[in-house]
Amino acid sequence: MIKQKPKNTILSIIAIAILLVILELIGRSKIDHYYIRILQYWSIYIIYGASFQLLYGYTGLLSLGHAGLIAIGAYAVGIFTISPATKTMSYILQPPAPFISNVQIPFVPALIIGGVFAALFGLVVAAPALRLGGDYLAIVTMGFAEVIRLLIVNMPSIFNGAMGLRAIPQSATLLMTWSVAIVCLFVMKRFENSTYGRALLAINEDEIGAEALGINVFSNKVKAFVLSSFFAGIGGGLMASVLGTIDPNTFKSTLTYTAVTICVLGGIRSATGVIIASGIYSIMSEFLRVFESPIKIGNFNFSGMPGMRVLVFGIMLLFLMLFRREGLLGSKEFSWDWFFSLFKKKPPKEQEKTVHTDKMGGSL
Repeated sequence: MIKQKPKNTILSIIAIAILLVILELIGRSKIDHYYIRILQYWSIYIIYGASFQLLYGYTGLLSLGHAGLIAIGAYAVGIFTISPATKTMSYILQPPAPFISNVQIPFVPALIIGGVFAALFGLVVAAPALRLGGDYLAIVTMGFAEVIRLLIVNMPSIFNGAMGLRAIPQSATLLMTWSVAIVCLFVMKRFENSTYGRALLAINEDEIGAEALGINVFSNKVKAFVLSSFFAGIGGGLMASVLGTIDPNTFKSTLTYTAVTICVLGGIRSATGVIIASGIYSIMSEFLRVFESPIKIGNFNFSGMPGMRVLVFGIMLLFLMLFRREGLLGSKEFSWDWFFSLFKKKPPKEQEKTVHTDKMGGSL
């Protein structure tokens, strides 16, 4: 495990504490709720990106089923936090099932349960799918996400079908979403820098060589998939609480592509890159809405084009893969040593001695 200097650890704790205080002050201020929502999405996208990074960046597994895992966490939080009276009123297609009709628990336990449910489903998918490997894993996980969405639509007594869940208590504050994101990053980095994380890197580089070293390739892959699924479910639970309303269309495949975009944009093995890429994605997603609504420039009127934001991000990824495949940061991370080196005065360069040579190459 990579050990961090005590001074750097203290500085990191102080910086995180200052950040959380600032976020709490922002949450209590009179700033427009729209901007607070963008900051909350930033933290949730960090969780999505970090969970996908563990699979793709460290283990080399391409999973396209994150939308299904996120949906499991979101619906678990919605079902367990909505009051019984609200369920009775909102379940229009069929009455709520007896085992959920009178259930209501606090948000934090519901969030953890949502993560556990996502991890269990991840285990069910990973156990057979990881024996296939390669492109088959991507196909199986993509099908899994669509199966989850269809189950939500066709089980109205549990998920309220296509009507979705309404009046979900918005318990996830700005401070809470960022606190969970920080915990997620901390756990992921501890995990990745451990002996187990090194085993995942070995599996990513050469599975046969890893097996020769005594590493249980299948078991390690399953564990990585389950941990990634847990945090994807946690992110989905936070999203449900932030939105207050969810339906099956919320969890289309574009949500998986969001995690992929963030991971590739920031750097497949950089937590710092995930943070930066999540901020870029959350801010651009909102400001690019202008391309999806009618625009008037002078005498020219341009009709809005739904899905234009996805096209812009697709073009951005295309250029990124062509000119900077490692992403913004690659595998680089922020460090306090690098930060303080920016303020150190660099010693003046020594004057280079000029050596005159004649045409024959001898010194004059």
